[in-house]
Amino acid sequence: MDILLIAFFLAMGLFGANAAEQRQRIALLASHLQKFQLEKLMEQLTSGYLRALGESDPERSDPIWRNLEATEDSVKEQLAQFAQELHTVWGERTRVSRLPMAVPWATRLFPAQSFDLRALVDVHANGFDATLRNDEGLSRRDRAFRLTAELLLFQHSCHWFCRSRSLASARLLALHKTAYEQVVAAVSPQTRQAYLAVVQG
Repeated sequence: MDILLIAFFLAMGLFGANAAEQRQRIALLASHLQKFQLEKLMEQLTSGYLRALGESDPERSDPIWRNLEATEDSVKEQLAQFAQELHTVWGERTRVSRLPMAVPWATRLFPAQSFDLRALVDVHANGFDATLRNDEGLSRRDRAFRLTAELLLFQHSCHWFCRSRSLASARLLALHKTAYEQVVAAVSPQTRQAYLAVVQG
């Protein structure tokens, strides 16, 4: 009985510590993201792509594509500014655990099993910028598909930092009906290589 009671209080303590750490991470990320309109712009962009791709008549779709150019530029600029802003944060506060599940103090207990969110956001900002330039000459459809993947992977990284890799992947699947592996495969080869170099070490 005593062992069960100790185990119960230990589990409750770990749960409380984990919840407190996640609240701190959410507050940290929100304090920097609130200066931008990234979430709103990303929603406008992805829904705009769906509208444009849903039009079979070029005369109806062309104005939508043109209107999206300003939103794309805004996302690019704000992603770059957000990446730069994160570099003002003390590095230990931006460490992300590679463990699949959330474990309190994981980045301090297992520093080798962690990476820096700042490096990952740099990858996302550069990836979106490169895809927007479209040096490969992708069609509008393929470019929109890749830009959407770049943004979904950025969102996954933010949720991974705040919660855990497993919860971020579950949220991606629930909200966008897309598996984490599919998103990684859909970004540009350059983004994928840089991304995996950071998250896998």
